[in-house]
Amino acid sequence: MRIRFWGTRGSIPTSMNADHLRDKIGAAVRAVIEAGGDPDAALDALPFHMRGTYGGESSCVQIETDGPEYIICDMGSGARRLALNALGKHGPGAPQVYNIFQSHVHWDHIMGFPFFIPAFIPGNVIRIHGCHDELEMAFRRQQDNPSFPVPFEFLGATIEFVKLEPEQTYQVGGLTVTPFRQLHAGDSYGYRFEKGGKVAVYSTDSEHKLEDQEETDYFVRHFRDADAVGFDTMYSLADATSLKEDWGHSSNMVAVELCQMAAVKTLCMFHHEPVYSDAQIDQVLAETRRFEEISRGDGLPLHVVASYDGLEIEL
Repeated sequence: MRIRFWGTRGSIPTSMNADHLRDKIGAAVRAVIEAGGDPDAALDALPFHMRGTYGGESSCVQIETDGPEYIICDMGSGARRLALNALGKHGPGAPQVYNIFQSHVHWDHIMGFPFFIPAFIPGNVIRIHGCHDELEMAFRRQQDNPSFPVPFEFLGATIEFVKLEPEQTYQVGGLTVTPFRQLHAGDSYGYRFEKGGKVAVYSTDSEHKLEDQEETDYFVRHFRDADAVGFDTMYSLADATSLKEDWGHSSNMVAVELCQMAAVKTLCMFHHEPVYSDAQIDQVLAETRRFEEISRGDGLPLHVVASYDGLEIEL
């Protein structure tokens, strides 16, 4: 099983601005000079925020297995790049089955669908799974006039909407899938994917309050022994408990505590705050890893990564 991240920002897509790019170029030039003119050695030694970028696409994650069907979590703006990759791999004339699992239908999580090219190609089958009653309505409405020039009815693929029930287990595309309810305006749903002894959990747009023991136990049960958990770490702990309390998102510190309780192997920080620069996300990652070390106790180490557009994790 492999996890591929195509979009990792929260709330709205964002792009690197001119000042951030200038900082990266300046850092690279200085590093090359300090390395005596060896660009490869200099660039490899730079921290990630100087030599790369976390990207700016909104939520879209792919779960890859050796099966023929696609498994995709959310249709944020990152879905456009996923689609281009799929077409480059198979060509437009080879029909595919795309299974999409929606956490919820806020715009940043469905906005990529009108640009998802396989939806326009006859022969493709797109099954959109979710627990919300308004799932189909939301996808159709965003393509209504005057919001988008191509009506939903003009799409060429076979598109099916599949209503799921939380806590029920389903077999889809060779995976065992279990949706579970999360705490967000209008509800969102996480998904636990299992195959061949490997477990990946997609859990975004949920506000966790650890003082509620029953709620904590509920999420620990769904995260239990996962190889990797993609977790909404949009806010700092201070923001999550004061200024942005009840905004429907969680913090990096809460992510660590829940994953430690559930004996998770890898925490993938996800749904990054759109105003954060690459340097700020790097700083949050360093702080999170330090907190994991000091809060670990006698438990096994929790590997912490900050997801970025293009990251692949082998389980």
